[in-house]
Amino acid sequence: MKRAISIHEIYTKRRKVLPFDGIWEAHIGKPELKGSWIIWGNSGNGKTGYAIQLAKYLSKFGRVAYNGLEEGNSESFAEACKRNNMDKCRGRFVLIEDSIEELDHRLNLHKSPDIIFIDSLQYSGINYTSYKELIKKYSNKLFIWISHAEGRNPEGRIAKKVRYDAFVKIYVEGYTANAVSRYGGKESYIIWQEGADQYNLTIR
Repeated sequence: MKRAISIHEIYTKRRKVLPFDGIWEAHIGKPELKGSWIIWGNSGNGKTGYAIQLAKYLSKFGRVAYNGLEEGNSESFAEACKRNNMDKCRGRFVLIEDSIEELDHRLNLHKSPDIIFIDSLQYSGINYTSYKELIKKYSNKLFIWISHAEGRNPEGRIAKKVRYDAFVKIYVEGYTANAVSRYGGKESYIIWQEGADQYNLTIR
């Protein structure tokens, strides 16, 4: 049995809170560098663009690895990086193509990434038990899972469980990201204004 934690210990524990500001604070709040987030949406709605913009912002606070299991080092991924000027990250953003076993090994290394995007959850082949073990083992890191969608929900049983578990849940539709966050925020984030405007016209 674990020791009970006093209210003084709860208040005084030092946590790594990321000092988000501006639109990102309005969207997500001030999150901790730990645990799990999930991003999902249907193809062609701006999911990858959002993930890259988020990765660029997060690179201000730690080393970011984008595990591109689905697209890898493809032309479309390169173009998305160019559109978002990812060269400005100054070596704090890298693309990897690791299986979950390889990722586990990488995270054991000195100066391993602090923030890991996994694109996609479905391509990773991870099950819920392994997911929980990974999050627990690397409790000082932030995992951001990118998922396919089925309608307006994450696709598949594991994705639905990760959504339930995640500290931040982000649904992307029509080049707009909407977050449900334990840290506050919750304002919509526009990924691409022209695309969002065109999408809104089509659904009126």
